[in-house]
Amino acid sequence: MTTSPTSSLPPAASRRPHAAWELWRALAARVARLAAGLRQTWRRSLQVRVVTITLVTSSLLVGGFAYLIADKITSILLENAETDVRLRLDSGSDYAAKQLGLFSQPQEAQLQDTIDGTVNYLAGGDPQQTSGVVVGIVSDNHTGIEPRFSPDVEVGTLISRELRAAVAGGNIASQIRTGRFADHPTKYLVYGSPVPTRFGQVELYYLMPLARQDATAADARATVVATGAALVLLLGLLAALVTRLVVTPVRVAARTAQRLSAGLLDQRMAVNGEDDLALLAASFNQMATNLQRQILRLEEMSRLQRRFTSDVSHELRTPLTTVRMAADLIFAERDGFDPAVARSAELLQAELDRFEELLTDLLEISRFDAGFAMLDAEPTDLVPVVHRVADRLAGLAERVGVTIDLDVPDAPVIAEIDPRRVERVLRNLVGNAVEHGEGRPVLITLGQDDRAVAVTVRDRGVGLKPGEEKLVFNRFWRADPSRARQTGGTGLGLSISLEDARLHGGWLEAWGATGQGAQFRLTLPNRAGDRLTTSPLRLVPADAALPFGGPRDGGLLAIGPGPGGALAIGPAPADDRAEVVS
Repeated sequence: MTTSPTSSLPPAASRRPHAAWELWRALAARVARLAAGLRQTWRRSLQVRVVTITLVTSSLLVGGFAYLIADKITSILLENAETDVRLRLDSGSDYAAKQLGLFSQPQEAQLQDTIDGTVNYLAGGDPQQTSGVVVGIVSDNHTGIEPRFSPDVEVGTLISRELRAAVAGGNIASQIRTGRFADHPTKYLVYGSPVPTRFGQVELYYLMPLARQDATAADARATVVATGAALVLLLGLLAALVTRLVVTPVRVAARTAQRLSAGLLDQRMAVNGEDDLALLAASFNQMATNLQRQILRLEEMSRLQRRFTSDVSHELRTPLTTVRMAADLIFAERDGFDPAVARSAELLQAELDRFEELLTDLLEISRFDAGFAMLDAEPTDLVPVVHRVADRLAGLAERVGVTIDLDVPDAPVIAEIDPRRVERVLRNLVGNAVEHGEGRPVLITLGQDDRAVAVTVRDRGVGLKPGEEKLVFNRFWRADPSRARQTGGTGLGLSISLEDARLHGGWLEAWGATGQGAQFRLTLPNRAGDRLTTSPLRLVPADAALPFGGPRDGGLLAIGPGPGGALAIGPAPADDRAEVVS
C-alpha cells in the first residue's frame, strides 16, 4: 500500500499566521482604546492637564540643571586630578633630571638600576598597587634603554603615538586613555614630560587612575538624578493638590449650574471661608437667587399673559357673535343703502372677518401654551388635502394674479396625520406664498418615501433677507410690515403651523434668498410617533442658485423636534437631509 505525498502544511502550522494576526489586531485595538481614553481624559480634565504640564516642564528644567551640575562636578574632579598629576610631574622631572644627569652614556652599568630606582621612588609605594600613580620612564629606541613602568602596564595602549610624538618634541602633553591592568579595564589620566640628560632625552610619564574620580562622579550623578526625580514628583503632587483646591469648587459650580439649567432652581453652592473661591461661591449663589427670582417672575407673567389671552379670547366670543349677527344683517341689506353706507358695511364685514380670524388664532395659541392641544392622527391621503388647499386659495391667487401649480403623485400618499392641522399648515404656507409671490407662480410639491412624507411650497417673490429665516416663525412677525398691513394675516399663522408640525413630531423648515423667493418644507413621519431622519424632498429648490456664503446670503432654517423631543432650530443643509441642531 502506497501513500501519495502531500504539500499542505499541518493544521497547526497553517493556523499560526492567522492567530498571530488576530493577536496583533487585538493588541492594536487595545492600544487605540487606551489612546482614545487618554485623549478624552486630557480634553475633559483640567487637573490632568495642569499636572502633566507641570511634570513635563519641571522634568525638563530639573534634567537640565542636573546635567549641568553633574558635568560641573566631573569637570572639577578632572581638574583636581590634572593639577595633582601636573605638580607630581614637575617635581618628578626635576628629580629624574638630577638622578640621570650623573650618566653620560646610556651603556653605563648603573644607569638601568638608577632608572628603576627613580621610577620606584617617584611611584611612592609598592609598584604592584594600582591605587596610586603609575610612573614610567621611556627613552628613544636608539639609546637601548628598556622602558620602565611601576607597576608594569600596557605601554602601547595607554601611551599613544601622538602623545609620545608631542613629548619627544619637547612639550608637556596629556590625554585620557583606557587600558587593562590586572585584567581589569581602567581609565588613566596620562601626562608626559621630556627629561633632558647628557646622553639624550628621556620621557617621564605619570599615569593617574581615574577610578576614584569616576566613582565620585557617578555617585554625584546618581544623587542629582534621585534628588531631581524626587523634586519632580513633589512638584507633581503639589500641582495636583493646588489644582484640586481650585478645580473642586469649579466642578461643584458646574454641577450646580447643570442642575439649575435642568430646572432645579433651589440648588446652591456651599460657601467655606472668605477667600476668592468663597467669593465665587457666594456670587454664584447670588446669581442663582436672582435668576430664580426672575424666572419665577417671568413664569408668573407668562402664565398671567396666557390666561389673559385665553380669557379675553373666550370673553370676546359672545360680543363678537352679536356684532357678527348685526353686521351680517347690515351687509345683506347694503344694496338699499347709500354708496357710502354700503361701502362702510363692506369694510365692517371685512374687518370682522380679520378680527374673527385673529381671535381664532389666539385661542389656538392659548391651547398650545396651556398644553391642551391634542393630535387626532388617522391614516389620511394627502393628495386630496393638497388639492383642497389649492382650491380654497384659488380665489385669493386670482385676485393677486398668481397661479398655483401642483406636483403631486397620481397614487395615494397615505400617512398617519391629523388632517385638520395639516390642512391648516398648508393653508398658511400657500397663503403666505401667494401674498408674497409678486404675481409669479407658486409650486406645491408632494413626496413620500419609506419613513416620511413631505410637502414643499415654493414662491418666486421677494424672498427672505439674511437673518429673516430665523424670525419667520416668531409670533406676530412680518417680513414687510407696511405691505402686510394690506395683504398680510394676523402674524400667527406660521407660529401655529410650527406648533402643529411639532405636535406631529415633524419638521417645518424655511429657505429663502433675496430676489429668488422662498420655499417652506413640511416633513411628517409616515407613522405617528416615529422619529424623522431625512426628508423625501429637497429644501433648497433645484433652480435656486445659492449665493456664495450659504446661509449668510440665502437663509436655511430647520425647525422641529430634536433629540429627546426638544425644539431644534438651526441652519439646514442644501441636500435632502435636514440638519437639526438641538
